[in-house]
Amino acid sequence: MGLIIIFALVTLLSVVGLVRSLREKNMLAIAFAAGTLAVFGWFTVMTIIHHGYPVAH
Repeated sequence: MGLIIIFALVTLLSVVGLVRSLREKNMLAIAFAAGTLAVFGWFTVMTIIHHGYPVAH
């Protein structure tokens, strides 16, 4: 349960970072924010699919 929450928070923060860097037109920040969003977004989705939400024991 805690892992899903941490992954989701990092994903949401990377969305905020991506939007902010798009507004500032900072290409390096866009690349890092998009990479973070892709990796942690994928981890979040796959963790929810694999383990379920809420976690079933």
